[in-house]
Amino acid sequence: MSGKMLLHLLLILSVSLSQSCTASPPLERIRLPPGFVIDVFAGHVPNARVMVRGDRGTIFASTRSAGSIYALRDADGDGRAEKRWTIARNLDMPNGIAFRDGALYVAAVDRIWRYDDIENRLDDPPKPVLITGALPKDSAHGWRYIAFGPDGKLYVAVGAPCNICDRPGYAELRRLNPDGSGMETFAQGIRNTVGFAWNPADRTLWFTENGRDWLGDELPPDELDHAPRAGLHFGYPYCHAGDLPDPEFGKGKHCADYAPPAQKLGPHVAPLGLAFYAGTQFPERYRGQIFIAEHGSWNRSQKIGYRVTLVTLRDGRAVGYEPFAEGWLHDEQTWGRPAYLLVMPDGSLLVSDDYAGAIYRIRYDSKT
Repeated sequence: MSGKMLLHLLLILSVSLSQSCTASPPLERIRLPPGFVIDVFAGHVPNARVMVRGDRGTIFASTRSAGSIYALRDADGDGRAEKRWTIARNLDMPNGIAFRDGALYVAAVDRIWRYDDIENRLDDPPKPVLITGALPKDSAHGWRYIAFGPDGKLYVAVGAPCNICDRPGYAELRRLNPDGSGMETFAQGIRNTVGFAWNPADRTLWFTENGRDWLGDELPPDELDHAPRAGLHFGYPYCHAGDLPDPEFGKGKHCADYAPPAQKLGPHVAPLGLAFYAGTQFPERYRGQIFIAEHGSWNRSQKIGYRVTLVTLRDGRAVGYEPFAEGWLHDEQTWGRPAYLLVMPDGSLLVSDDYAGAIYRIRYDSKT
């Protein structure tokens, strides 16, 4: 492992261990468009990352460094979870979770587990069923993201085990059957994606991508990518952001040979979860658009990210990129880091914060 990679991992660990888990984060600092309100949905959820919703309304939240899976319920419908369970402990970076047919799927680096009938077993979680143990074991970019696509397949990200390298079987997006069979590569040239979703309008896949480090503060941009079909290559490690040849691996390559980003994001903003807004609570301009949780830079001379942004689509193409919720970063000091997003049935938007150990709820109230 290189010195720079070791430093990166140590910084990640220090950030995870410093999470405050405060029950009363300073939400008055968050800036939102007029009419929007942010509240705490659940406090004391250490290292909260990916969120999925069960058929009975349970919100499951994963972690990366904490190694746990939580279940939360808002039993009285007041927009705040009153009940919490710990479904699993001591897992290996169980970042990726998905829900299907009453079961919770959990990705822990080299394997994927399934917890059957989980919403009826919150007090006594079932023994997990191993779906597959055929994923790489590398810890570098080994925290998986998983989600079920409209084709019924389970998609799983396999990040590059490095900052920049060319290794077969990595830097790709795979898919497999729910029982673990039929694993295949869907897309390649993806350094590390830990967030993807399908556009409800045309069922095509969109995903965030974290660009390489150590090319300076401004290069390369992170990316929002679009995969309308299988078999595309998005450039890594040869070309970044559609037009930047890599100084180490780009010789003899042409950026035009690879799929360009749908939208260039800020450099090193670390985009994680994204969500298409399919609700009706927010005003019309937000419907069908993409929200992105930008976790925030770790190695820039001036920090960037630490916010939720909005990408506006028109006729299936990205035409705008702007902040939506910001204020977790102020004067180079951070008190929270948005990680993942979940649109609720009432149209509100949940935002997990793995640094503050909390989940927030953003809603629209025209009277405010």
